[in-house]
Amino acid sequence: MTTTFSPGDLAHARGRDWVVMPPPSEGLLALRPLSGMEEDMIILDPALELDPVSPASFRLPADARPAVQSKAALLAEALRFTLRRGAGPFRSAAQLAFEPRAYQLVPLLMALRLPVPRLLIADDVGIGKTIEAGLILREFIDRGEVDAFAVLCPPHLVEQWITELRDRFGIEAVAVTAASASRLERGLPLAQSLFDAHPHTVVSLDYIKSERRRDLFARSCPDFIIVDEAHACVGVHRGRQQRFALLSDLARKEQRAMVFLTATPHSGDEEAFARLLSLISPRFAALNFNDEKYRIDLARHFVQRRRMDIVGGRWGEDRTFPRHETSELAYDLPQQHKAFQDAVLDYCFAQVEKAGSGQRERRLAFWGTLALMRCVGSSPAAALSALRNRQNNDTTGERLEDKIYDDDGEDEDAVDIEPAALPADDDLSALISQAEALVHGPDPKADALIKTLKPLIRKGANPVIFCRFLATADHLARHLKKAFPKLVVESVTGLLTPDERRERVAAMAPPEGEENQRLLVATDCLSEGINLQQLFDMVVHYDLSWNPTRHQQREGRVDRFGQPAALVRSIMMFSPDSAIDGAVLDVILRKAEEIRKVTGVTVPLPEDRGPLTDALMNAMLLRRSHSRQLALDLRLDSGERIMDMRWRDVMEQEKQSRTRFAQNTMKPDEVIPEWEKAQELLGSHQEALDFIDRAMTRFGAPLEKRKGLLMAHVHGLEAPLRERLEQMGLRGSLPLAADEPVPAGATLISRAHPLTAALAEALVEASLTPDVMPTLCLGRTGAWPTAAVNSLVHMVLLRIRYKLTIHGRKERLLLAEEAALVAIRDNAIIASGEKARAMIAAEATHDLAKAARKRIIAQAHARLPDMLQGPLAEHVRARAGVLQEDHGRLRATGGKEARSIARVSVEPVIPPDVIGLFTLLPGED
Repeated sequence: MTTTFSPGDLAHARGRDWVVMPPPSEGLLALRPLSGMEEDMIILDPALELDPVSPASFRLPADARPAVQSKAALLAEALRFTLRRGAGPFRSAAQLAFEPRAYQLVPLLMALRLPVPRLLIADDVGIGKTIEAGLILREFIDRGEVDAFAVLCPPHLVEQWITELRDRFGIEAVAVTAASASRLERGLPLAQSLFDAHPHTVVSLDYIKSERRRDLFARSCPDFIIVDEAHACVGVHRGRQQRFALLSDLARKEQRAMVFLTATPHSGDEEAFARLLSLISPRFAALNFNDEKYRIDLARHFVQRRRMDIVGGRWGEDRTFPRHETSELAYDLPQQHKAFQDAVLDYCFAQVEKAGSGQRERRLAFWGTLALMRCVGSSPAAALSALRNRQNNDTTGERLEDKIYDDDGEDEDAVDIEPAALPADDDLSALISQAEALVHGPDPKADALIKTLKPLIRKGANPVIFCRFLATADHLARHLKKAFPKLVVESVTGLLTPDERRERVAAMAPPEGEENQRLLVATDCLSEGINLQQLFDMVVHYDLSWNPTRHQQREGRVDRFGQPAALVRSIMMFSPDSAIDGAVLDVILRKAEEIRKVTGVTVPLPEDRGPLTDALMNAMLLRRSHSRQLALDLRLDSGERIMDMRWRDVMEQEKQSRTRFAQNTMKPDEVIPEWEKAQELLGSHQEALDFIDRAMTRFGAPLEKRKGLLMAHVHGLEAPLRERLEQMGLRGSLPLAADEPVPAGATLISRAHPLTAALAEALVEASLTPDVMPTLCLGRTGAWPTAAVNSLVHMVLLRIRYKLTIHGRKERLLLAEEAALVAIRDNAIIASGEKARAMIAAEATHDLAKAARKRIIAQAHARLPDMLQGPLAEHVRARAGVLQEDHGRLRATGGKEARSIARVSVEPVIPPDVIGLFTLLPGED
């Protein structure tokens, strides 16, 4: 007769006992060892087994090894940290390698209260949008509601997503880019796409947006999508239109969950904002903000917070982010540099006059002027490179305009190449000679930076210096290596591949147990994609960016969630003698800073750059007195007036946007208690650290405090445990951090940290099967006197399994587990949870005689069946009811869609597994 098993049942197969898990398909069994590691799970076909798979039961052996009080308490904690399928309403809590902040849980709660998650998360740079999206994804995976997903992002963010998903959420995903796609497709059947073969992917938007690939992706696209930098999918440029077409196609399927991330959702462009909101639902495209029902409806899908909204006050995040000090560094140009600038300006203005009155010709001349002047303002090396590049100038479209305004669009790897300046219809040899002379002479800009950095570096600063052009970065790096020979100085530019950039930055980390100071020169190829907060605490804008959001992105690499320094500095360099610096400050950066001070956000440039170009040209022309007539002839002053009006409009629209969409509907007291319940069940990060400390001490290798870190000397553990840890890649001395921010080179201790999991699983397995690792066995029974009780109390350590049924479009059966320590007196439960853990953790007042201890243990064992049938069964059923209520409350919504939210029912598996049984006797204080 064939035995039918369901998740949570116990089965005997291949000579050992297993827990039955949800199967991958009908007819198969997924089995996890009853005493063993999560990674040892197997899948088998019962019909193919030589010996039949039979039901099994779990019993506490009468001859179970006894334990002293300290080992019994350690076993209780170890059991708690072995569980990966938490029964609480946050199913994902056991899988997280970090402790999310309360404010980061808000988007997750919003997603849980929607029938199909469609969210726009528009928090500021550095708050943690990636973490918030990852929390939603991990939770829906662990609820069995997501089997496959795709993250769509710009190409330079692909590796960051792969790393974040793996390191923080324990999710392995495959990168799909132009470079990797052909390799992934190799060997696949004709009828199978790479997205069928790889259900977890991070996909480059630029790779997938073409019509052919877009159609292929749409046919096999998973039903859970995350879109990073979503604002880059709704603009007027051709590449953005292709991205929008892709997302529009995907959004048409109403059952597809989609989470959009952007730090700049609105910023004055009503049309782009409407297109972005239409991806959530077509009903939001009308932007009917005067309708209260519209605003309430949209607020369920849209969360937007500035840093000032979460620092201090009700969210209590005073130290989550560093204090930020900004300053300006003005430097003077010597006469030789002024003369070169004037000569280049005169040449450029002559080219503008030659262009005549044709709109296209004049616009190209303007762009060429601005492009060359950017290089002149950056460094003599960049100016020389741009002048030499002129022979290859092919600025026949808007590509040059994108480069001028730091909107590099489709070609991220060209972000730092010096643009060709103007059509080469004149002899530029004189200008080239001047530039060559300046390159080989003193550099007032580099000298000013070095003078400013020296006292800051003496105080321990680790700066990253952002340049606009490749030639400038190389030129500056040479100066800095001479000025700071004792520092680790590196340069990262677009000449390196994304992987090479990542490796070069990582190589700057100090060797284990050592310290160093670092100085990184980088172009804007690093302003997105690689987080720098672990290694750097200062940002220098060596070159002004012409797009205000680029400054924000640069600083956001360092000033962000997880920065260990209490203070981050940023310095903006400019020269009052530079015509181009002055124009950019007046027309763009000062205006954007005014908006930031009023609204708390940095706004990007408007999509229409014509008036901006006119305004910049006018500002430069007015700085050359003999060019004033040219400014009047070209009527460029209208551009400045238009830009002033646009900046005012953007400010008003941004203020209105923040008023409308600030996420104030969800309060901390609605979020924090739910997370605290999860920590109570599974153990907090601090409790994980305490467990590691006790476990390592128990086995002869206590944690060592060293310069704010804790060193776990894995090599000092006894052989069986050391070998188990080495199999997981844990060897030598591991630097651990107790809290975030985490210093470079260390890892944050959490319940999901490999060391926590390996120690816990090894200790529980050794206690359940002592023959495997006899020296690690903690014992499963015991008796001792303690001041924690005033009469005899039985402490029962349980592993409880629950069958969770998700009732929705597709009914799913999941397995959940919980570790419970229950105190029983006179056949009634007197304590559980934290109170019971405090009772077993109280030290024994003295030892019992061996015979007395043996007799008391036997008496407790004889009473165990009655406890299992009575108070323990009642406790498990009551817990199932509480868990079902918790699940319902977490997903509760008062809207009309409440009935379409997936409902959860919880059924306990009785009897629970008795892992340990200990008797506490009254002892003296």
